[in-house]
Amino acid sequence: MVNKDTLHLPEVNFSDEGSIRHLHLDSIWIQGSMLVDAPTALVHEYIQRMMAWLLFVDPATVTQRQALQLGLGAASLTKFCHKVLRMQTAAIELNPMVLAACRGWFKLPQDDKRLQVILGDAEQEIKNPRWQGAVDALQVDLYDQEAAGPVLDSVEFYADCRKTLTDEGCMTVNLFGRSSSFKRSVDNMAAAFGKEALWAFKATREGNTVVLAQRTPTRPSRAVLMARADTIQRQWGLPADKWVRVFKPVNP
Repeated sequence: MVNKDTLHLPEVNFSDEGSIRHLHLDSIWIQGSMLVDAPTALVHEYIQRMMAWLLFVDPATVTQRQALQLGLGAASLTKFCHKVLRMQTAAIELNPMVLAACRGWFKLPQDDKRLQVILGDAEQEIKNPRWQGAVDALQVDLYDQEAAGPVLDSVEFYADCRKTLTDEGCMTVNLFGRSSSFKRSVDNMAAAFGKEALWAFKATREGNTVVLAQRTPTRPSRAVLMARADTIQRQWGLPADKWVRVFKPVNP
């Protein structure tokens, strides 16, 4: 059940910039993008980095795993996990207008046996027993039209996120906005997951920093990470070799 007043949700629109289509929530801020001629491609660097959980699993097992997105955006991650990685994929989105836009303008397919989009409040939905210990890749990208900081960012929220993960599961979070909010976000994740569970990328040129939290902290060797990065790049076209160069434990 959506327990926020949908009458106050922002209007959804899109703009085209050459071959790229952008999603907006009643503002100039871009909430997601799609390459019109390649709708499953991940356009932005930070969105590609949200797939860094692939470095921590055997690539041969990916099709057997469950992905869950909190916040649909332009459905980039949802489409990639569903259509490219062939995973069980679910997404939770509060705004029904975003879902309609993704289906009408951003080539999101209808639900099927491997895909489900749930209209609801992510803060409440992730408490559903169906997700407890069931998610291998939890991808959190929750921003309103102001894009000033994550909508859900408390220790309690991240603790609930951790409970959804399998033993090998990872959460990736897009952090964007005022610099003063970054440390608070990382501190809250560390309180929920333990600081030894956190990895972070350097910020992109646009100011997005992706942080990854493991359910079970590990420290794979650089050789293992590079080998997996090579496989990820060959199989799915993601720039994973670059990830290894700009991706470090928060607490080495």
